[in-house]
Amino acid sequence: MFIQTETTPNPATVKFIPGQSILAQGTIEFSDVGQAEQSPLAQRLFSLQGVTRVFLAKDFVSVSKADDTDWSMLKPMVLAALMEHLSMGQPIILESKSEIVNLDLDDCKDEISKQIEVLLNERVRPMVAMDGGDIVFDRFEDGIVYLQMKGACSGCPSSAATLKMGVENMLKHYVPEVIEVRPVSDNQG
Repeated sequence: MFIQTETTPNPATVKFIPGQSILAQGTIEFSDVGQAEQSPLAQRLFSLQGVTRVFLAKDFVSVSKADDTDWSMLKPMVLAALMEHLSMGQPIILESKSEIVNLDLDDCKDEISKQIEVLLNERVRPMVAMDGGDIVFDRFEDGIVYLQMKGACSGCPSSAATLKMGVENMLKHYVPEVIEVRPVSDNQG
């Protein structure tokens, strides 16, 4: 098994591409070992000193490190853990406890939200995934679109610029009702 690695715009995060499926659909992010009880793979990665966040997507895993951890030390350990876990066919997610983010347009409450989700899914999410992250629609209220940045995009120095200059401008162009785009953290709602 050969696992490719890619740097991301976030210097604290590296994207690992194992050349096989990680999740059948959606994405899921863990910001600590306590949240990772549903994922044996994420638990294994959190057992490595310096891992602070694990993000799972269809065909990649993004791992974030602590500020005092060096990638030259951590990256080989992450590669070894991924290789061992995946080559042994161990489960990635325990389905009974899964909280995978699935973007179901039927969950949207209004036509504007549906239009925003379609634009995000078709134009933004594929580009953000290339950088090892994801962007998830939270809500639309009073002209403001609230989005969650996940994976490499969470805490990335350039994510604010991506939201304002990229996503906000695109949404304003296609959806005149959009006035502004704001980030939302996991614990807001």
